[in-house]
Amino acid sequence: MSINIPAHYYTEFSRNIDLLLQQRNSRFSDKVNNGNHSGEKASPVDQIGKIEMQDVVTRFAPMGRVDAPMTRRWVFPISSDLPQLIDTFDALKLLTDPKSKYVENAVNAANRRKDRHVITNFFADSFTGVNAGTTETFGTTLTTAGGQNVSVGVGGVASGMNVAKLKEGVRRLMEADVDINAEPVYCGITSDEHDELLNEIQVIGREFGTPVFGDNKTLQRWWIINFVHTELLGTGTDDAAGTSTMCPMWVPNGMHYGNWQSNITDISQRKDLQSLPWQAYLMMTGGATRLEKERVIRIWAR
Repeated sequence: MSINIPAHYYTEFSRNIDLLLQQRNSRFSDKVNNGNHSGEKASPVDQIGKIEMQDVVTRFAPMGRVDAPMTRRWVFPISSDLPQLIDTFDALKLLTDPKSKYVENAVNAANRRKDRHVITNFFADSFTGVNAGTTETFGTTLTTAGGQNVSVGVGGVASGMNVAKLKEGVRRLMEADVDINAEPVYCGITSDEHDELLNEIQVIGREFGTPVFGDNKTLQRWWIINFVHTELLGTGTDDAAGTSTMCPMWVPNGMHYGNWQSNITDISQRKDLQSLPWQAYLMMTGGATRLEKERVIRIWAR
């Protein structure tokens, strides 16, 4: 056997490029009101408030008038981008072209960015008025103590997600005259709340109704509530002065996602950098706002 055979050894590089675990699709943007906009800010809707009829108490009295309250909601754009460099020398060592996977990875990030816009603005300040001059904070419209907030103590002291919290959230939507027969009701949950709901006999017990599992794997629906799983939900200081997950319950007309510019992707070679690397670039511009806080409920889950 020739001692020169080792000279023919070679290194085989992987022919596959796999993306690591991540949320790939947008789970919220298609479950809210949507619109396309331009300019430094946009008004997705002009709103007319509730009015009531007046009793006639005098014959032939002068006719007065009733002025409906009017307001205007505003949404502001936020631009985001994601440049990724692929070294030409590294690309030469690969047996497959990595650029398409880089773009796919960037699109996944853009989809999560849309969800973060929506999730953040469920409970953030929203802006109204003729020229966005009035700030509306979240949480105090309903006559129920706590307003739009379902206490962390509902269904148990400092408890997680449970049937009592879900029912109370729906009750508060109904209290605000939200037509839950006309609009679907959604609730955002993380894996923790999903696990807690699987311990609720009213959710999984068939004697209380048939729970809906997606492909018999995850809980998709219970009663009138459609669950949206995400690990992007934020935490905050709840009404018991602890830190809890903020789970939104909403109907589509309670939130708006505004699109200024959908994903723009570009793959080009950077002539200004050493080794002339390839750049996979993606940019987008969008924003979200709460349209009507009575259509949004915050459930505190431990």
